[in-house]
Amino acid sequence: MNHKEYTVSLILLGALFFVFGLVSWVNSILVPYFKVACDLQSEVQGYLAQFAFYIAYLVMTIPASALLSRTGYKKGALIGLWILALGAFLFIPAALSRAYNLFLLALFTMGTALAILQTVANPFVTIIGPIESAARRISIVGICNKLAGILAPLAFSALVIAPQKEKMAAIQAGALEGAARDAALADLLHGVIAPYAVLGVVLVLFGILFYRSPIQDINPARNAAAEGEGRKSLFAYPYLVLGVLALFCHLGTQALSVNTIIGFADASGFTSTAVFPSLTLSCTLIGYFIGVVLIPRYISQQNMLKVVTTVILLLSVLILLLPPRAAIWCLVLMGIPNSVVYAGIWPLAIHDLGKWTNPGSAILVMALCGSAIFPLLYAAIADGGATLHTAYWILIPAALYMVFYAFIGHRINRWKRI
Repeated sequence: MNHKEYTVSLILLGALFFVFGLVSWVNSILVPYFKVACDLQSEVQGYLAQFAFYIAYLVMTIPASALLSRTGYKKGALIGLWILALGAFLFIPAALSRAYNLFLLALFTMGTALAILQTVANPFVTIIGPIESAARRISIVGICNKLAGILAPLAFSALVIAPQKEKMAAIQAGALEGAARDAALADLLHGVIAPYAVLGVVLVLFGILFYRSPIQDINPARNAAAEGEGRKSLFAYPYLVLGVLALFCHLGTQALSVNTIIGFADASGFTSTAVFPSLTLSCTLIGYFIGVVLIPRYISQQNMLKVVTTVILLLSVLILLLPPRAAIWCLVLMGIPNSVVYAGIWPLAIHDLGKWTNPGSAILVMALCGSAIFPLLYAAIADGGATLHTAYWILIPAALYMVFYAFIGHRINRWKRI
């Protein structure tokens, strides 16, 4: 691949990751929005929106990998972007019918699309250049992802929530009843129609642009390094299996730090709560810039992973020990170390897989379901009697495991018999 092809490929992948961030991180504000607009009665019901979106990574990634084996990656990206557009268009009948289940279907459809697109994008970012600088490339596209993540909640708040703020306050205060309350709820949901309709059109057009671009169609199975040892299955590579669990824990803790922070801020007495996801993602953006500058010139991606996982563990402990109004800033700051974890784990888990590179990438993408499961567990713990503050204890075991993988797990090359 020459320099021009490399540059165009990286730009297009950056655009893809921007799309990922745009449709993924808006979930942080969709949860409290749906809780009011769809008249939900529990924390668990609210976080089903996130669950429906991210569980698609677990359910649909293997079928997505099989699809890409038949279509190739460029056509697969086109299909993925059009499915993503379909999910956006489904918000229209969901809003008109006020059916929460239809919203969940729309979110699952969008998650399915991202399962395809992530399976395309992640191995491509790893393979287009030297493995030693993979973390730097992942940091570059991650900046695009988190920039969209910063903008998405703010845009949703400005376009959908701000015009309806008084109605939302009246509904939450119980000031409306009967037909007036039903009309207000309908108006709230109708607010998502225009933004998601525009998003759907943009995604259709971007799919055509990506497919017709000069980007090289890459098949990781064909282009994977020949040094793979030809083991009998994926599960014969301990560093991959352990890496999937590490990525699951990382993405779960990252989802907690972004997608639960509005509810925690509201319970802690803050007023402008919609800004907190963007603050956390701004810290993540800072972390990506740090990764681009430092890796691999000043510190290896392995050593950086050790540093950031240790910092995440320390912040997790502080979240539990500090008062809520101070603990929330530890959640915000967690964005900085979280930004580098994904870029650190992926290359360590995917190296030297040979013919298993493609399915190995697929099961790593499946780890994104951690973003579905952790917030739902958090909500269940809170509904079970814990406060929104103390429910963050689930960060501790996840952080401990990430530290284990950073220091020991990624170096395990063979399973030892007991």
